[in-house]
This record gives sequence, structure tokens and C-alpha cells, in this order.
Amino acid sequence: MYAYLVAEQFTIRQVAEQTGISLHTLRYYERIGLIESVRRADNNHRRYRQEDIVWLEFLKRLRATGMPTSDMKTFAALRREGAASLLQRRQMLEVHHKDVEAKIALLEENLEAIQSKIERLVNQENL
Repeated sequence: MYAYLVAEQFTIRQVAEQTGISLHTLRYYERIGLIESVRRADNNHRRYRQEDIVWLEFLKRLRATGMPTSDMKTFAALRREGAASLLQRRQMLEVHHKDVEAKIALLEENLEAIQSKIERLVNQENL
């Protein structure tokens, strides 16, 4: 008798709970092509794989770092092309990386200005 390994599958609700992405957003991501069509069970319910969850977590990072949805869609389309698009995907991420670094630098500058203002106010209170 052979033991077959069945890849673990997750319902849309389980994926929403695990990733923090709402059910509505998961369906939207599928509709606009950010995620590939999700496999369906016999009852037509979505069944996500671990690979889907890993990809969703990466999409969350892109979103959290300010990548526009249009760029995310382009990246997802390139990803579906496989190895032929590796250079383009790397270049996209390099550009995004630079954008994130610039945002971080600006945030640090603003944070320093706020900290300086706090210190001045504290000094005025202590007079």
C-alpha cells in the first residue's frame, strides 16, 4: 500500500485568519490577477495552498511598503511568466527598494524633527 502525500489546503477563511487579509480582499486579489486562480474543491469552495499563503504574505509586504496596486499586478503577471521574467522582476524590486529607502530616510528626518520639538517643549516646561 502506498502512502500519498496530500498538500495541505486551506479555506478562504483560514487564509484570511492566517494572513490578516480580509475575505473581500482575497477575492479582489484573485479577480484582478494578483493571485492566480485558486483551486476549487468539489463544492466549488476555494482551496489555497501553502505557496499561495507565502505569495499573499509577500503581497502584503509590497502593499505595506507603498507599492501601487498597478505595479503589484505587473509584478504578479511577470511572476506567472516564470524564469523568463526574472530580470524584470528583480529590476522592479530594486526600484521599489530604492523608493522604500527614500521613504524611510524622510520618515527618519521627520521623526528627528518631532523629537527635537518634544525636547524643546520639555525644556520650556522645566523653566
